[in-house]
Amino acid sequence: MGGTTDLLIASLNPYLTAHAPQLGAVRRLDKFGTGQSNPTFKMTTDTGTYVLRTKPPGALLKSAHMVEREFEVMSGLAKTPVPVPAMIHLASDDTSPLGRAFFVMEHLEGRIFWDPSLPELEREERGAVYSAMADTLAALHNVDVGAVGLASFGKPGSYFSRQIDRWSRQYLASVDEADRGMTGIMEWLGLHVPDDDGQVALVHGDYRLDNMMFAPKVPEVIALLDWELSTLGHPLADLAYQCMQWRLPHSGGMRGLGGLDRAALGLPSERDYIARYCMRRGIAPPQNWGFYLVFSYFRLAAILQGVVARAKGGNASNPEAAQKYAQAIPVLIKQAVDIAHDPSEKAI
Repeated sequence: MGGTTDLLIASLNPYLTAHAPQLGAVRRLDKFGTGQSNPTFKMTTDTGTYVLRTKPPGALLKSAHMVEREFEVMSGLAKTPVPVPAMIHLASDDTSPLGRAFFVMEHLEGRIFWDPSLPELEREERGAVYSAMADTLAALHNVDVGAVGLASFGKPGSYFSRQIDRWSRQYLASVDEADRGMTGIMEWLGLHVPDDDGQVALVHGDYRLDNMMFAPKVPEVIALLDWELSTLGHPLADLAYQCMQWRLPHSGGMRGLGGLDRAALGLPSERDYIARYCMRRGIAPPQNWGFYLVFSYFRLAAILQGVVARAKGGNASNPEAAQKYAQAIPVLIKQAVDIAHDPSEKAI
């Protein structure tokens, strides 16, 4: 890695001197070992510590790895209740000395929890972490996108139909032979799309525990990270995506809550989590919950299949994680098929 980072530093310094001189000269880059999609580095300079986030090298699927959109959305959220790092500089594909877009943002010190059972916390702290997650999601969906300059961040209306089409095409482009269960899910989703209810919100697209940073001492979210899949869409897509966590197995590296005694651990039920979110937003509990869950499983399976395909092509940011994702995809497909067989299933 040393040689690679030395080359990056050599490319970055002349550019940053010209375009972001307040950062000073880059002295060190340390790649964060976690994460899969966009390579991210702790960047130490003459003036302090920052975070550098880039697109991965190699050929990319259309509209994937849009660090430019991450920069735009976090810039827009800077003065809202949604916690995000301060954005400092964006380099486009055309101007970047790396040959691909990157941005620099504030470096924050805090805690990231990788296991949703929160074994490092006391029982009474765990529920507070989940409450903070629900409150942050509600705050995000309550943002007035027009007021923060994000009214054109996505297309309004028909969100689920457009997403089903997008991820179906990207999944099919990522496999040599499509899984029959996955194609069945695509057909089921197309037949069960709820009528458009007019709800449009800024959706994160990958809202889960390990994409949040918490304060060092208290269960407060200080940064919501990894916005590359964000867009304007239906808020229940984010809610259902996070609620997959209650259903995915805890064993086998899936980092779900399935199979755990959540009450004994001090964790809320899926039903209670949804209730808190709805209370914070002042809305009724969702209808058609089975559809939103199946959609979330389908979308995640399609995303992971793209990561696996990129790993096979030698362009994955984390090849070992890609191997785990390949094992996870059949689990996601099976759970989606099971819920589709009983779409009236309620929150657990």
